[in-house]
Amino acid sequence: MPSGEVCPRPPICRSTSALRAAYAGVMPNTDVISFSRGAPSLDIVDTEGLKAAAVAALEADPAGVTGYGTSVGYGPLREWIAAKHGVTPANVLVTNGSMQADAFLFDELVKPDSPVIVERPTYDRTLLGLRNRRGELHPVRLQADGLDVDELEGILKGGVRPTLAHIIPNFQNPAGVTLSGEKRTRLLQLANEYEFTIFEDDPYYDIRFRGEQFPTMLEQDATGRVVYACSFSKTVCPGLRTGYLVGPTDIIAKIAGAATNTYIAPNMFAQATIYQFAASGALDRSIATVKAALEERVDQLSASLRAHLPTAEFIVPDGGYFLWVDLGEGVDCAKVAAAAADEGVQVVKGTDFVLEGGETCLRLAYSAVKADRIDEGVRRLARAVEVSKGL
Repeated sequence: MPSGEVCPRPPICRSTSALRAAYAGVMPNTDVISFSRGAPSLDIVDTEGLKAAAVAALEADPAGVTGYGTSVGYGPLREWIAAKHGVTPANVLVTNGSMQADAFLFDELVKPDSPVIVERPTYDRTLLGLRNRRGELHPVRLQADGLDVDELEGILKGGVRPTLAHIIPNFQNPAGVTLSGEKRTRLLQLANEYEFTIFEDDPYYDIRFRGEQFPTMLEQDATGRVVYACSFSKTVCPGLRTGYLVGPTDIIAKIAGAATNTYIAPNMFAQATIYQFAASGALDRSIATVKAALEERVDQLSASLRAHLPTAEFIVPDGGYFLWVDLGEGVDCAKVAAAAADEGVQVVKGTDFVLEGGETCLRLAYSAVKADRIDEGVRRLARAVEVSKGL
């Protein structure tokens, strides 16, 4: 896009029927091609490896796997995560999925009218969670290399004092862009100068197909300004519902208390299975499988978009699950989504990911669509775009 901005209108919380149906567990028509949800297709989930890991978990630690456990998570997995990130186990809390991690952190830091920096566009459920806590949201536009740090600095110089900046640094949902190394450094400098917490929400870190892997902001944080979240949903499978937080020990301890009062402890069996899966080397193999499949799928998707929607504008992501496409002036994404459903293809409207605007944009999740079905899906989408212009 000429401006370098990912979502060119000023911008979340308007869920599409396709996305609602996906989250509600509605069984799709087998002929429907769904670009609506960021989950891996079954063919790239290592079910045999998970079976073996579950058995190994029960054999290695039957008491730990079948008991309540503690609110901070399964001990061996917590230690594995700590080693991965170069921190102590006291800096780690394992949760029932990364959305639970988000909720715990938001409950701790976001009070009514707390100023919060969010990306524009950003994940719809993040914005829903923040608005449900009555946070005062300040959207900052995304560019091809991530958050517009100059715009953020202007907001800060204008007097806004955020408690939190929510950032998805790698292969952002929904835009697919990655925060550059230079911008990560500047963001940390601003967090130190203006004393706010960076919430580095990073579930796609390991799903890089090509290009340079940037250090996390957590790795570069020397002052306790970063709380980091990640998930095993994108690298293993979402059904095990296992995510985690890494942060300063005082914040983690407070959240551990809240976790105790919420559910006593998270799912020990799921976490022990994940631990055995990782310790056996199966996680590394799973990541390689997912990366190879998704690289093929995004390459096919981008080629099909160029062929069937040649005026559409998009940035091909270097990893992750999503591609953000701007269909151009005169296109209404709500009408496109409705027409697409009639054509047997599910998409998510751009308006779901912004506070306002986004009417010409769609998020396309390519993770669950095999490469040999993607071209047909885009053909259907192209027909839907033409039909929508007459609605």
